[in-house]
Formats: sequence, C-alpha cells, structure tokens
Amino acid sequence: MSVSQALVGSVGWLTLNRPDKLNSLTRAMVEGMTIQLKAWRDDAAIRVVVVTGTGRAFCAGADLKQGAAAPLPGEKDSLDIIVEFFDTLRSFPKPVIAAVNGLALAGGLEVVLACDIVLAAESARLGDAHSNFGVFPGGGGAAILPRKVPDNMARYLLFTGDSLSAAEMKGYGLVNEVIADAELCDRAQALGDKLAGKSPLVLARMKRVVSQATDKTTADALRHEVLELRDHKRSYDIQEGLRAFAEKREPQFKGY
Repeated sequence: MSVSQALVGSVGWLTLNRPDKLNSLTRAMVEGMTIQLKAWRDDAAIRVVVVTGTGRAFCAGADLKQGAAAPLPGEKDSLDIIVEFFDTLRSFPKPVIAAVNGLALAGGLEVVLACDIVLAAESARLGDAHSNFGVFPGGGGAAILPRKVPDNMARYLLFTGDSLSAAEMKGYGLVNEVIADAELCDRAQALGDKLAGKSPLVLARMKRVVSQATDKTTADALRHEVLELRDHKRSYDIQEGLRAFAEKREPQFKGY
C-alpha cells in the first residue's frame, strides 16, 4: 500500500512511504488511508493522528502516471475514492496534525489543508501545482485554500502553480510552526501527546464548532457553541476537569 501505520502512546501515525515517487498517491494508498482513518475514528485508544511522509517529499499529489481506467459498472471511480478520503480526513473528529517533511504539492497540499494543525520542516515547500499540468483540483485545493490563506495569495498559488517555503506559508497563516528538519517528528509526537491529554470529548466538540463556523452567521455560530456547551455540561469530562482543578491534580478524561 506504501503507507505505514504506527501507534505511539495515544497518537496514530500515518506515514506515506513511497519516497522514490515523492509519495505520490496511488488508488491503493488513498483507499488504505481511508480504511485506517475510519478504524482510528472509532478506536477510543487513538486520540490524535499525525500524517507525514518519508524522503524529500510529504506528498507530491496524485500519481499522474497511474492509469485512469474506467471502473466496472457499480464500482467506484478514482474521483469517488479521492472524495471519500478527503471527506473522511476533514470530518475526522479527533485532532489531525500534518508533519510536513518536504514538498507538499497539489494533492499533497490538499492533505495539509484537511488537517487541523500544520507543522513544517524548514526545508518544506508547499504549493498547489495543479495548473502546471492542466489538472483541476478535487480534494479542496480551489475550495479550501482561500479559507486558509488570503484570497489573493490563494489565487496566486492556484494560478501560477508555484510553491513557497514553510516560513513564507507561516507568514500567510497556513503553517503553525516551522521546525528544524531533524526535530519535526519529535515535535509532532510531543504536540500529539499534549493534545491526547485533553478531553477527547471537548476537542471533538470544539473541532465541530470551528469547522462549521465559517459557513454560518456569527449569531448562528454562537448559538451552535452554546448548544454544544449545553450538551457538554452533562458530560463526565467536564465534571472530572472541575474536580481535578479543585483537587489540584491532573484530570483523567474518559471522552464521555
């Protein structure tokens, strides 16, 4: 499949492992990641997911050399597979960290856009690149990029196909932290461990409100927040958090 999975504590790692092809995505890789994400979504032991790559690329996008053979009647075509993967990644209820180790282009940038927090190595470069080969994005490149960076920068990246450094992308708000190459995985694990110690229930509810807020009016977004709080006040985790605060100890959250 060319994607490896590993569990370190409560952090699940998805590592694209096709370095000789710049971790370009095959159908098997996309299907495998979708299956793994769905399994981790329903596994209470997994509280955070990190996506990264091996070699000099995070992901250079889809493998354009892979044949686009028509599916048999009733089978999913390549676009169905791609849409399912990105829908699964974007709607994943737990925090997802992109640890961008190198080039993140086209579909690779779209993977980054679907993650919650972006850590990037100093040597990483990020760009859309679809226009370089007359390919139209299908994983959110044109739809999501303008929600992550200023509109004129999104247009520049989409139209030119150019890539920018991790430091430049941090300036535009896409990258959260720029990290020395050799320290990227350690930093991603440390951040994953920190998030894993939070209430998984409160993080899932925060993520749900944040993900939907930009599609609502301010009043509707605030109402959504209050409704989530109303439900959360009935949870074990909020009571455990308040008890831990009063008792001056670390809370032991259970996710319900």
